Amino acid sequence: MDLGLKDKVALVAGASRGLGRAVAEELAAEGASLVLCAREAQTLSETAAAIAETHNVHVLAVPADVTVIDDIKRVVASGNERFGRIDILVTNAGGPPAGRFDQLTREQWDRAIKLTLMSAVELAREVLPGMRTRRWGRILNITSIAVKQPVENLLLSNSLRAGLTGFARTLANEVAAEGITVNNIMPGYTRTERLDELAQMMAEKQGIPPAEFRGKWEKEIPMGRLGEPREPAALAAFLASERASYITGTSIQVDGGWIKSLL
Repeated sequence: MDLGLKDKVALVAGASRGLGRAVAEELAAEGASLVLCAREAQTLSETAAAIAETHNVHVLAVPADVTVIDDIKRVVASGNERFGRIDILVTNAGGPPAGRFDQLTREQWDRAIKLTLMSAVELAREVLPGMRTRRWGRILNITSIAVKQPVENLLLSNSLRAGLTGFARTLANEVAAEGITVNNIMPGYTRTERLDELAQMMAEKQGIPPAEFRGKWEKEIPMGRLGEPREPAALAAFLASERASYITGTSIQVDGGWIKSLL
């Protein structure tokens, strides 16, 4: 299937590792040029070089912290300067700290709001004018299964990813007539560094090995295994494509059947 991405330019946030890198790899495999950002400059540079070499595409790496508005503006401006436009935006940021309500400070809430919600809002603010001018664009937000079924001990993520979903669903209607789609991808328990960190933390609290705790997650998943980053990334590539031109305002789970709801 030709996804029509060969001449497109995609900005992928949080792209140095995990889901962000997997999405960047999928888009590059379809021939898209990439603007990648992440906080860790060395890891980001290595990722960009590897993707460019493997897929023979143009890749621009811009170290940035998406909680800082000036950094967001610099990333988008760098992409526009290098490629002339940004057609596809994939918002993605590391998850906020785990914890229950009485464990989380006001400062942690403020930081999480900037990281999980406002980074996506500000990235969209910067790329939308160009998309509107060209009357074509794709905005994808990497959220979480927590949007449909809250995950225990992840109060910040449960709260703010739901807020991001409300933003995206409303924005989708506002820009649909201009050839721009806005969709969300909800990964389930997926083998990433973030999941390893959560497993380590939860295992320590229960006094068990991390592998044993990951086994508990696997038992909750009808497919009986954790997801691989390439699986939600494949959905991202499709939603970014010409083939997905009539899909907008959706939140699609990639979770092996973990969510129990009908819709």
